[in-house]
Amino acid sequence: MEFREQIITYKDRVVFIKLSMPYFNRTLKHYVEDEACFMFVNKGEVAIRSQEHLMTLNKNQGVLAKCLNYFFEPVDGRKNQCDNEIESVGIFLYPSLIKDIFEFDLASSNYTLDYNLKQIQVDKLLENYRASIDILLDNPELADDSMIKTKLKEFVLLITKSQDIPSQLDFLAAIFKPNEVAFKSTIQHNLYANLSIDELATLCHLSTSSFKRKFKEVFNDSPKQYILKKKVEKAAELLKNKELRISDVAFDVGFDSLATFNRNFAKIFKKTPSEYRLN
Repeated sequence: MEFREQIITYKDRVVFIKLSMPYFNRTLKHYVEDEACFMFVNKGEVAIRSQEHLMTLNKNQGVLAKCLNYFFEPVDGRKNQCDNEIESVGIFLYPSLIKDIFEFDLASSNYTLDYNLKQIQVDKLLENYRASIDILLDNPELADDSMIKTKLKEFVLLITKSQDIPSQLDFLAAIFKPNEVAFKSTIQHNLYANLSIDELATLCHLSTSSFKRKFKEVFNDSPKQYILKKKVEKAAELLKNKELRISDVAFDVGFDSLATFNRNFAKIFKKTPSEYRLN
């Protein structure tokens, strides 16, 4: 198995993509501009981590995402690599192309969607649509501008109908407007995810330096010290369940090694996890 990428572009922007990966680590979704996207999973499973959610996708579910930062992760976070190949198909919508493709004035709708990412069941209509995009990606000579515009319009119509949105204009006006997520909520939802400070900053759409200043204002502590303390406190709670192995507890609260967990636990509680459990 090897990494493979197939793309179809429209006006120099990627609108359809198929990625085949034999393995991957946590990967940031990179944006070209304020595009929204939908992702199908053809093979395997993948997790998506956003500010407030961690969702798992397989062939039966897709995800609709507004223009925000999020991470793709192996479903079993204990593994640095996936055991099975992951194949995904993405559809991208760009604000700059909407007028050309749909002739809509997005400013004429104030419709909103109450999510940034939404897991969507792949029904027969979406399954057939996925198959048609697969055919185009495997036969890019078929994908002229007229075909691409037709398939993008079809996608917008399918999502609008399946999600009971009043109109295609309302859907497109709303999908490019991310809902604001409170800084504190983002931190609390990702305390035990083993994210680096840089990754947390990215999830909050801040530079690392701005993130550290904001964190100090909100929590009156540095990110490193606050998160470490919360992880160890959570571990202490879990250690009360003697059926859990200490190594499992270490992983569950976001430590990447047992040695690191033991060292930091002892620093805060003045005893090892084993000694704490005995007492």
